[in-house]
Amino acid sequence: MWRFLKAVRTREHRVAPTTWVAAIAAVVYTFAPIDLIPELLLGPLGFADDAGVWTIFAVLFAREHSRWRAGLTPR
Repeated sequence: MWRFLKAVRTREHRVAPTTWVAAIAAVVYTFAPIDLIPELLLGPLGFADDAGVWTIFAVLFAREHSRWRAGLTPR
């Protein structure tokens, strides 16, 4: 995975814009004071929306990693 992150950092692999948007949205939504399901009122159930946003990002990240691996040539 570190090679993948290095490929993204050095612009060897272009990441789809939707993945960037999901990453930014996950970070902003996690730290924003506005929540669809507030933790203070619903307790642990309130983390479901946060987990959902991070799950969407994780799926898109895995897709990008697969795209990168498919483009590698064997050594």
